[in-house]
Amino acid sequence: MTTSQNRILILASVGTFVEALDIAIINLTIPAIQEQFAIDNDTVQWLQTLYVLFFGGFLIIGGKLTDQIGRRAMFLWGSSIFLLASLGAGLANEFISLAVFRALQGLGAALLMPASLALVTHTFQEPKARSRAIGIFSSFAAIGSGAGLSVGGLISTYWSWHWVFLINVPILGLTLLAALKFLPKDIKLTTNNPSDIFSGIILVLALLLLTFGLHDLIHFEERPYIITGCFIVSILLISIFIRRLHTHETPLIQPQIFNNTSLIISNISFFLLGALFIGFLFLVSLLLQKDLNYSAASAGLMLVPFSILSALIAKFAIPTITDRFTTPQVGILGMGFMFAGAAALFTSIYVIPALPFVLLGAACISGIGMTLCFTSLSVLGVKDVAKENYGIASSLTSTTYFLGAGIGLSIMTLVDKLIPSNLAASPVSLIVLGSYAMFGIGLLVFLNYSDNRKISPAPSPVKQAVSSQKTS
Repeated sequence: MTTSQNRILILASVGTFVEALDIAIINLTIPAIQEQFAIDNDTVQWLQTLYVLFFGGFLIIGGKLTDQIGRRAMFLWGSSIFLLASLGAGLANEFISLAVFRALQGLGAALLMPASLALVTHTFQEPKARSRAIGIFSSFAAIGSGAGLSVGGLISTYWSWHWVFLINVPILGLTLLAALKFLPKDIKLTTNNPSDIFSGIILVLALLLLTFGLHDLIHFEERPYIITGCFIVSILLISIFIRRLHTHETPLIQPQIFNNTSLIISNISFFLLGALFIGFLFLVSLLLQKDLNYSAASAGLMLVPFSILSALIAKFAIPTITDRFTTPQVGILGMGFMFAGAAALFTSIYVIPALPFVLLGAACISGIGMTLCFTSLSVLGVKDVAKENYGIASSLTSTTYFLGAGIGLSIMTLVDKLIPSNLAASPVSLIVLGSYAMFGIGLLVFLNYSDNRKISPAPSPVKQAVSSQKTS
């Protein structure tokens, strides 16, 4: 790699590190935020829900704008929005303003992530160099996700929750200065048919209204018109979105891509995976800090080994497992570990000592299951897709993962309010967590069965004749 290529790779990797870090970093600060603003679990979860909904909802738009406006421009815009939103969140003195800035962080991340990846793929054209560069780029995302819990716990314990957001400001400030100096200028594209960006905005609004309706459904008797209106407008907006996909000259997503069973099941499974993993991050924070009374720093440090375990599984176990099992079977195995993890967390509520079962659950979900699921579902998402649609298929799986995270968390908190508990991490929430895994297992078993039927050889004419004679 040349010096110029190294600089671009470092800048792009820092961008993806920050957006991945902020998915996990907030979880162990939740009790501190609740204490300052005097809010309950179902209110504070909006900080995570808004981030992942805006991230997932605008991700495809971010990719389209990167292609149309330019990689450098979108990297600068995404970084700037993320920086200003982080500063606003860190200085927020009211929960509403904190939630708004958290949503804007998600928007910044949705613009930053595809621009960062595009910078890497366009800078490294030679196949081996590109593979190595993407590996380094992906490792920064993995490190960010893994370090988020421990960093958030340490910051919350020894500084304050405000610094969970403010820490992004100097990092992104230096990144922006370096990007202005070292990133090559964009080549302006001449296109008369820009993509249908408006459809993406419609989709985000529809999902926000749907999530709010689900979140507030327990208060239906108090405000029936508002909640009913949210559902009706959400359905109308989704209908408009689907219609525009089929009628717009350059739709946001080509509708033909959905004529693919593997892609559909992969995306539904990614939706469930997002719901399960973000729900796990939310619940394990409450379980360790509120139910078991560990400090945020202690809780964060206890979860560090499972990030290391995830990296070891990816490095040493995945190649062997993928050689011996089909892709759907690897997914089933991964979802099986996710279910076992949810079961271990559920058991921890009723046994003493509880900590070994909590750590076992974290190992199954964060250390093993997540790695197996993400690997297999990513492959399934592009398995039967034409090469020219690989980019949009990959973006679609990322989108459904984050949308699942936002909507799944709202469903979990809704059920928790319907069946209240004295525990911060309630039994019913953990049952919902396990049900996401069970549904995922069922989908992947169906896909595996369908694939086996496709490849099973048809009986020869001789065997068919003998069989019919025996029957007669």
